[in-house]
Amino acid sequence: MKCNKVSWPFEGNARRNWAQLAAWPLPLFGKGVTLPLMQGVLANLFQHAAITAGVTVRVAVNYMPDQSRSEARRWFWVYHIRIENHRDDTIRLHTRHWRITDSRGMVNLVDGEGVVGETPILAPGQTHDYVSGCELMTNHGSMEGHYTFARADGTQFDVAIPFFPLAAPARTES
Repeated sequence: MKCNKVSWPFEGNARRNWAQLAAWPLPLFGKGVTLPLMQGVLANLFQHAAITAGVTVRVAVNYMPDQSRSEARRWFWVYHIRIENHRDDTIRLHTRHWRITDSRGMVNLVDGEGVVGETPILAPGQTHDYVSGCELMTNHGSMEGHYTFARADGTQFDVAIPFFPLAAPARTES
């Protein structure tokens, strides 16, 4: 199992939609967008979400058939993470902790500083988006974990990364 930073591989509408989403500031109140509408849009684009201590982590995951090689026992997924600071204070993401499990029950723990080479600072209402990927040696598995953030006074707290499945579609033989 390995997880790496990847470039967003999609072209056309899919790329434009993600780019538009990543550019949306939070909150959008006062611009004609209501909270229920915004929550509905984000729920449709991000299949998984967790809220911890005023920080929301949203995840969208997609199987990448063109980068997967089932004959070589290599399946690849790309995931888009959006972190939203709904707190009243500024916070900084320090570390990440991932628990990646394949369908055989093999668990890989991945710990490191920041995300994709960054330790973003999020003021109240700000978001941080990034895209990364994960390769497994089985056609399904899962990911979950947490980020460790620090407040301005240096105290730290953990924020859950929601559980999300990694599932390749079933193949049909012709």
